Amino acid sequence: MAAQPLTNLPNEATQPTPARVIVTKVFVRGLKVDAWIGVYDHEHGRQQPLVIDVELDVAASHCEDLGDTVNYETILQAAQAIAAEGHIDLVETFAERLAQASFADSRVTRARVRVEKPLALAPHAAAAGVEITAVRG
Repeated sequence: MAAQPLTNLPNEATQPTPARVIVTKVFVRGLKVDAWIGVYDHEHGRQQPLVIDVELDVAASHCEDLGDTVNYETILQAAQAIAAEGHIDLVETFAERLAQASFADSRVTRARVRVEKPLALAPHAAAAGVEITAVRG
């Protein structure tokens, strides 16, 4: 009788190769910030609410500690700091500044920033705004 191959033993050829993380996405959705923003006369001298979504591509893998990745609290802090700088005419400008602030961390390779003004077209629309994507250049 011929020997039967053992089928229950681990075999290097049948073991899956561990997955390799090539990018980590750090995101914040629905961040609410009040800002002095707008080009129209009625928008000057008053704050308006903004709703912000940010998605960052981060060159990080095997994150075990906060220092291994981008802390999403830095996104909140950057948005609040930009709002505190004073009047900004366009949501595009706000979005670009927030994207640039994200690149302060050298691991960030791409930033997608969406800024909505919920009151911009009220009551006709839920929000109006802009979304930009910036890449480290």
